[in-house]
Amino acid sequence: MTIPLVVGRFKTVSAKRINLLRQTPGVPVWQRNYYEHIVRDDAEMERIRLYIADNPRAWAQDRENPSVVGAPLVAASDWEVA
Repeated sequence: MTIPLVVGRFKTVSAKRINLLRQTPGVPVWQRNYYEHIVRDDAEMERIRLYIADNPRAWAQDRENPSVVGAPLVAASDWEVA
């Protein structure tokens, strides 16, 4: 089984369960696709850890957030790890 297949199945099964619990059948739960990256050193790992820790703060402004209507878009460059 390939990684994309595993990720796809996980997203499908979990989205169905989430929508069942929320009573929102068919509502998207996951953002499309995912990002792969090879971590090459400790400094890069630390930048990625900080990105993961800080990322939820920007959800209120994220264009993928279904509750955001007319909010300014956050530039993709603001989210890149480097």
